[in-house]
Amino acid sequence: MSDFIKNVEIATESMRALFPETPLQKNEFLSEKYEAEVFLKREDLSPVRSYKIRGALNSIKKALTQNSDIKNFVCASAGNHAQGVAFVCKYLNKHGYIFMPVTTPEQKIDKTRSFGGENIEIRLTGDYFDTTLKSAIEFSRKNDAIFLPPFDSYAVIEGQATVLKEILNQSGPTKQPDFIFLAVGGGGLSAGMLKYSKAVRSGISFRLVEPFGAASLNASLLQGKQITLDRVNNFVDGAAVARIGNLNFEILKDFSLDNILTVTEDRLCVTMMEMLNTEGIVLEPAGALSIDGLKDIDKSLLKGKRVVCVVSGGNFDFERLPDVKERALRFSGKKKYLVLRMPQRPGALKEFLSLLGPDDDIARFEYLKKSARNFGSVLLGIETTDDRNFDILFKKMEKFGFGYQDITENEALTEFIV
Repeated sequence: MSDFIKNVEIATESMRALFPETPLQKNEFLSEKYEAEVFLKREDLSPVRSYKIRGALNSIKKALTQNSDIKNFVCASAGNHAQGVAFVCKYLNKHGYIFMPVTTPEQKIDKTRSFGGENIEIRLTGDYFDTTLKSAIEFSRKNDAIFLPPFDSYAVIEGQATVLKEILNQSGPTKQPDFIFLAVGGGGLSAGMLKYSKAVRSGISFRLVEPFGAASLNASLLQGKQITLDRVNNFVDGAAVARIGNLNFEILKDFSLDNILTVTEDRLCVTMMEMLNTEGIVLEPAGALSIDGLKDIDKSLLKGKRVVCVVSGGNFDFERLPDVKERALRFSGKKKYLVLRMPQRPGALKEFLSLLGPDDDIARFEYLKKSARNFGSVLLGIETTDDRNFDILFKKMEKFGFGYQDITENEALTEFIV
């Protein structure tokens, strides 16, 4: 038995004292949709609603094994890693300093505080995570405290590998998965699961899913070396990492580019809304990545196979729901924004409204009549139940002389008006 397998087994035993295996649930909706047996590994049902508790627990336990006198731990995080560290600090009765950006939503701060209680101290530092991280590392050095990296650590890699150990245990020897889909951010989960899969010779085919606006692993594999992204879209906050971890990349550097899926943030919103409305499952953006990745695979490849999607987290702030719904509607073609050229004459508005179909709904209307002009510009937002309805509407508008400009895909304009 390799040292890595042994360490993963030890980590798993430590977790069973803290929480039971997260469920591996067959999802009938996805199974029917993809003509496969699709299972969800529900890491969103862990005590902190994400898999991050695994790496946090293993990191702290290993540090204490080397030096039982350690009293203080430090981490930098705006989300799930902070909550995992806070929970473990309270469980082990150790003190944790949680550094978070000043811009962290109050909901995440309150949740972290509730998990750690009196065992943690939250320090809000910096507008951006890089500044927060530097402050946390500097604090740990000056105060003889142990810094806990969120993903770039062997202890974290071993801890996250326990997800695969559980999947294999829950599947049984005769029903092992053919495919596993999982999200990639800093690389702790993917490195851990792939390393464990190789160690136990599972033969499982993996698909790693990254958000389009933070595809650091994909960029690094393309260049054959670690790449730091110039810009990162933070919408998928649980996986929005500019640079894959050093240790993680060493494990992932030979992974096939053909098996990395990059999904757009807007399409991801469709999956989040679909799982919420159809299955009643609340997912954070990173938690939906693995499920959304199924859309990029030829159905014939999955047909009749056993597929596991690792649902990495469910810490979703419902204040974000209107934005997620908006992006989902626009991506699916069921909502558009137009600048309408409206004749400035009595009855023109009524004439335009008569062109709308029974399933068309005006969601936005801004118009100010201007003197000495024959036409005025109207900002119009329209929602419908079927994207094909817009073809019908546009043909009617052209027939009756209503000029328009579709600005739905104009990112600069839509960010300003929506």
